[in-house]
Amino acid sequence: MVRYSQWRKTAEAIAIPIAALLFSLVLFGAFCAAAGANPFAVYGAIYKAAFGSWFSFQNTLIRAAPLMLTSLCTALPARLGLMIIGNEGALVIGGIGAVIAGLTVGPTAPPVVTQIAMAIAGIVAGGVWIAIVGALRHYRAVNETISSLLMNYIAIALLNHLVGGPMKDPSSLNKPSSYPIPDVAKLGSLPFTRIHYGLIYGLIACAIAYFLIQKTTFGFAARTAGGNVKAARIAGLPVGKLTIIICFLAGSCAGLAGMVEVAAVHSRANESLVAGYGYAGILVAFVARYNPLAASLVAILLGGILASGGALQRTLNLPDATVLVFQGLVFLVVLFSDSLYGRLSLFKEPEPKSDPPASSTAVPI
Repeated sequence: MVRYSQWRKTAEAIAIPIAALLFSLVLFGAFCAAAGANPFAVYGAIYKAAFGSWFSFQNTLIRAAPLMLTSLCTALPARLGLMIIGNEGALVIGGIGAVIAGLTVGPTAPPVVTQIAMAIAGIVAGGVWIAIVGALRHYRAVNETISSLLMNYIAIALLNHLVGGPMKDPSSLNKPSSYPIPDVAKLGSLPFTRIHYGLIYGLIACAIAYFLIQKTTFGFAARTAGGNVKAARIAGLPVGKLTIIICFLAGSCAGLAGMVEVAAVHSRANESLVAGYGYAGILVAFVARYNPLAASLVAILLGGILASGGALQRTLNLPDATVLVFQGLVFLVVLFSDSLYGRLSLFKEPEPKSDPPASSTAVPI
């Protein structure tokens, strides 16, 4: 009976997100039709640009790498009952930290040492950034959703200040940028592909996060505290430490995404770091139901959608931001679908049938 119940929960966790995505496709098709485009042609263009060839699939995987990492910034705290949306800010801060480490260590150290230093700097910078949100939540009862959102704006403002002032490369005239990291410190590509090693970082991070949450005592404590904080405190669990550690780990994943973007794509810090991967990572976490393994698959799907924006503009004369409309529709529908969990009769446990009470027969005296 327990195994049967678990299968019902698993089926519900798979069926509802898939139904939400399909309904989002219907809504997006209606939007495209209103814009004067054939919805089926739009779907075909998206598929062709995202998965239609090995070249396009590589573009999809390149975009999926940071999405895997930023999704963990929301997925991990959610298991503790926290809703963190500071992914974009942690990515930016991680990118800044990686550039500073690369410029400091790069000229004298071997390439591997420089890359490790950049990764550590990005992880620590992003982790501390979101740990601040956790500390505000625990010690001052500040709502973590609002504070993490505001931290995004602070991070972006700090980036603009640094690349326009103390870290500015004088040769970057049209687009203020930092000095570039040494070429030897850049992340290479997987053999025979254009896919950088950031994809491997993302897959490993998702696997480690899943193991940590599902297979360790620490993860069990976090899930217990997320289910009922008062009961966790009564049981003696260190809720404050759990909050700050989980937030640090979440931010470190997004900070690593910033390092990947710097070391593999941009080679320097500038406004291109604010590419929306942090906000898209929130959607990935929601669709994946905060499951790190599922997030790696959803990140590939959403990466393909993001990679198709240019194709829609070239082939169908639709704005490049059309894919952002699709992304927004998915987000709204997935948020609505959360209200369906536990309410659909198809996935409810059948109530046990009770035997009718035995009829009493009067015994004559």
